[in-house]
Amino acid sequence: MMSVISDIFTHIETAYRTRQPVPFIRDTYSITEEEAYHVQHAFIKKRIQEGDAIAGYKISMTSAETQAIADTNEPAYGTILTSQVLQGDSEYALSHLFSPLIEPELMFFIHEDISEDADAQEIIEKTSVAPGIEIPDARYIDWFPHFSLIDLLSDNTATGRIVVGDPVPCPELEKLSAIELDLQFNGNTTHTGRSDAVLGNPVYAVTWLIKKLAEHKQSLQKGMVVSSGTFIPPFKAEAGKYLASYKDIGSVRITLV
Repeated sequence: MMSVISDIFTHIETAYRTRQPVPFIRDTYSITEEEAYHVQHAFIKKRIQEGDAIAGYKISMTSAETQAIADTNEPAYGTILTSQVLQGDSEYALSHLFSPLIEPELMFFIHEDISEDADAQEIIEKTSVAPGIEIPDARYIDWFPHFSLIDLLSDNTATGRIVVGDPVPCPELEKLSAIELDLQFNGNTTHTGRSDAVLGNPVYAVTWLIKKLAEHKQSLQKGMVVSSGTFIPPFKAEAGKYLASYKDIGSVRITLV
C-alpha cells in the first residue's frame, strides 16, 4: 500500500509543480480515508523540507450538505502552511490558484497549547477569534462539487489560502453560536449567514479537529491558527473586492485580481 500512497503523492505533487490540474485519484486508485490522510501528510512533509512551515489547520465539510457531497458523516481537515496565510486588506492574484472558491469563516488563534481532550471552554479560554475568508482550492480538473472524500483528503483537503483579520477575545459559547455574517462583493451584499451553520457552533468544529489530530499524533499548539468552517455554501471566486463582516467580531477584506 505504501507504493500506492507514493504514486498518489507523485500525482498530486506533479500538479503542484506543473500548475496543471490532474484527474481525480478515485479514477485510478481505491484507498481508505486514513491512507488519504497519509498522502496529505507526505505532501506537507515535502513542503516543510522545502522551507515552508505549518501555520495551523482548516476544517472542511462542517455542514450536512458538504458532507453529503463526499459521502461522509464528519468533517475533514487540511494543513495550513505559512505561505498560504494572507493578511486582510491585501491583494492576491487568482493566477496563483487553480479553481478557487470563497468561504467566509472565523479564524481561531491559539494562545496556549490545547490538550487532546479539550472541551469548548478550554478552547474559548486559550484562543482569540478573527474575521476570516478561506479560499479553498484543489488541483483536480473540475473539482467542485465533484470530488470524493479520498480526492479531497489526498490534496490537503483543498487548502488554498486563508485571509485573516484582527483577532478579538473569543466570545462565550452562546454568543459564539449566533454571530451574523454579511458578505459583500464589490460593495454589494451577496450572502448572509450565521455561525451556527458550522456544526451548531464553530468551537464544536475545533473540538472535532482536536480529536482527529490526536489520532494522527498531532495537536493544536501556541501560535497556530484554525480556519473553523464556512458560514455559507462555497461559491466560485472571481476578481473583485470581498468584504466579510461578522457582528461583534469585525471585518476582513481581500481584493482578488
